[in-house]
Amino acid sequence: MKLFHRFCRSLFAPLVYLAALLLLLEDWLWDIGMRVLRRLSSWPPLHRLEAWICTLGPRAALTLFVLPATLLFPVKLLALWAMAHGHALLGLLVIVLAKIGGAAAVARIFLLTRPVLMTVVWFARLLHWFLALKERWIARLRATAAWRRVDALAKAWRHWRQHAAPAPGSWMARFRRLLRRFRARWRAR
Repeated sequence: MKLFHRFCRSLFAPLVYLAALLLLLEDWLWDIGMRVLRRLSSWPPLHRLEAWICTLGPRAALTLFVLPATLLFPVKLLALWAMAHGHALLGLLVIVLAKIGGAAAVARIFLLTRPVLMTVVWFARLLHWFLALKERWIARLRATAAWRRVDALAKAWRHWRQHAAPAPGSWMARFRRLLRRFRARWRAR
């Protein structure tokens, strides 16, 4: 029995790593979506809609939380259909945009409805279980030698990028100044 269990674990290990990578991607999309929608929420109609969302009860909040995934499912099916009929890039683009838009919408809706959703006992338990599982999978991924190598390369790249000073009049120096100005203006919004 131990041999079978060990075989199953080694068979499913790549799937756990793939799932952990997808969860990290989802977290990254979640953060980006939150920042973008936080900026958009200053628009008065969207601000009023968010104020209304905050007043919803538990059932309505749960329905609204599930709505983006439900609405995007047919769009993803159409994208798969387009891919099957020779439009691979269009289908892939639609899936990526639907994923980004869906993650952003779910992130903002979750932020607005979280206090109400946490009053639903089964939802709070499921969320706690899922977050614990996600942390275990991501910790398992980060413990691998491949992750440590990639992390070391990323740190070395960031260090090189920060400390490799281009010549003062070069196009790289001008481009970096332009990027710094753009970042400063973007953050000042």
